[in-house]
Amino acid sequence: MIRDLLSVNVAGKEIREKRKLLICGSCVISEHKDIFERYAEGRVPLFVCMEKEHMNMVALKVASMAARVELDEVVVLTVDGSPHCIQLHMALEEVKRIVGNLNVKHIVIENGKDIEINPKCVKIARYLTKIQKLIKQTL
Repeated sequence: MIRDLLSVNVAGKEIREKRKLLICGSCVISEHKDIFERYAEGRVPLFVCMEKEHMNMVALKVASMAARVELDEVVVLTVDGSPHCIQLHMALEEVKRIVGNLNVKHIVIENGKDIEINPKCVKIARYLTKIQKLIKQTL
């Protein structure tokens, strides 16, 4: 069963038992069902739409989960290129900073393929000046 991240109990039974979360953009479920199902296996699948929810609410919810349940892993799965979905990746990196040791994997879907993203990419994406320097170095 897929549930809304903001509506689930932060220390619910399934979360305590599996200790692995899949947090995905809500559009992934309908647009890329096969990829979603692959990542949902063995994890508690939760969805959120960053066009609808503020990243602070999302980050607090996940931080509250991590504070109550020793999570083994959190996988973030979104489409690539969305100015809204990137916030979900950034929110999880913020949660890592808040709670400390949290294993987060970032996955984006581009052209129907799932690609794991290094957390450093998520951090760099916050800083336009760093991106500009990288672009200038490649020119």
